[in-house]
Amino acid sequence: MRTWGPLTAVCLGTFMLLLDVTIVVVALPDMAGSLHASLGDLQWVVDGYALALAALLLGAGAAADLLGRRRVHVVGVVVFAVASLLCGLAPGPGTLVAARAVQGVGAAAMLATTLPLLGSVYQGRQRSVALGVWGAVSGGAAAVGPVLGGLLAEGPGWRWIFFVNLPVSVAAVWLTLRAVPESKGPRGMRVDWLGTLAFAGFAGGTTYGVVRAGEDGWAAAAPLVSFGLAALALLLFVVVEHRVTHPLLDPSLMRRPAFVGVMAGALAFNGVAFGVLAYTSIWMQTLLGMSPVHGGLALLPLTGAAVVVAVLGGKLLHGVPARLTVGGGLLLVGAGSFGQAVLGAGSTWTALVPGLVLVGVGTGLVSPALAGAALAAVPAERAGMAGGAVNTFRQLGYALGVAVCGTVLTSRLGETLPHEAAHTLAGGGAAALRDTFGEQALRSAFASGLNTAYAVLGATGVAAAVLVFVLVRPDRTARIAVTKSSPVTLMEEETASRG
Repeated sequence: MRTWGPLTAVCLGTFMLLLDVTIVVVALPDMAGSLHASLGDLQWVVDGYALALAALLLGAGAAADLLGRRRVHVVGVVVFAVASLLCGLAPGPGTLVAARAVQGVGAAAMLATTLPLLGSVYQGRQRSVALGVWGAVSGGAAAVGPVLGGLLAEGPGWRWIFFVNLPVSVAAVWLTLRAVPESKGPRGMRVDWLGTLAFAGFAGGTTYGVVRAGEDGWAAAAPLVSFGLAALALLLFVVVEHRVTHPLLDPSLMRRPAFVGVMAGALAFNGVAFGVLAYTSIWMQTLLGMSPVHGGLALLPLTGAAVVVAVLGGKLLHGVPARLTVGGGLLLVGAGSFGQAVLGAGSTWTALVPGLVLVGVGTGLVSPALAGAALAAVPAERAGMAGGAVNTFRQLGYALGVAVCGTVLTSRLGETLPHEAAHTLAGGGAAALRDTFGEQALRSAFASGLNTAYAVLGATGVAAAVLVFVLVRPDRTARIAVTKSSPVTLMEEETASRG
């Protein structure tokens, strides 16, 4: 218990919170049918969780340093569990979206405290082993998510995607209280609550504006007002961060080209790699007639390649600058997205396999390298802040990617279908449209919409890769490359920066 207890407790929480990022993807068509949810509702089922996680991650880490990391972690697990129960019992899409956002609040508290808790328990070689196991669990959660989601949706029903979190949460709380010691940050720390609220307003306003643009058009009042409020929130965040003693994100870091390049790569990465998967799943199930399980298995070329490359990369890419692995990986992710833009009315899921594999290989290179690249771009005393910023930008990028892909898809569908029919088709309602438009027309329209979304993501991935190559200098990333020990370096620097 003394050796494995803390690691097991933390890994249980990590597995749950990362699993819930991807597990809902293949269940979205069933949710739409059961709850009579619109496309906008489905987008927020995904984005509500990712946005809350992104917006509160840095603030949760600061609060944990002040209040106690174990305490905040346990509270996060409890909040996550209660929200999971509410998700499973949701009578309608509004309740489900709200509960998903609460889930994201709990997940932020859990993720923000994971590395500090492990760092307070394990030292030396034990820390290397613990963080290696933690990294494997993190990668496994992403790979298992779509398949497990498909099995549950096709078996007992989509609500069990959330109910399965309950016994795992109980075990995680019990183990954490029994095996993990309490730890805090240095005295005198303060939580930047105003900065947290301002950043949440910026992230939420931007994402809401993109979603509404897909429904009403970019020039409509709702998205324009939302973008305006988001801009004001961002301005407030910048002002606050310049004035507070303990900022969430030190403004001086944004004057470092290498740090800006890494954050741009992190923002683009999750959106480009995973933002379109929800709509790909809807296409597979509602137009190709695939089951949720088959739909989940069809995504294995991506997740499987990512896990294999991440594991092998730790051995084969030792000493390679993170600039090359992050930039090169983003190029592969972008190329893989372009490679999926080949669909036609008669295409099956197998047309996506080459592109999915490329995206998976790129993901396996980028994901473990981002933290090391962020650390190399900042002073040692800002290591914890840099690590938190990477996770924040990744989750924000995912939320924006889902929103942008939905808007691009519906805009493209609207060129061949009436507005309402386009939104119905994108939201999984193909069955209700077949008698009116015909199978061939619907499949052709959806394929065209997906192709456009893939192309937009491909261009974004390539642009982000260029930024990384230009801004992240070789000498800044040489000291922390992609190795299996890079999470250990992250934890050592973060522990030192927080005392």
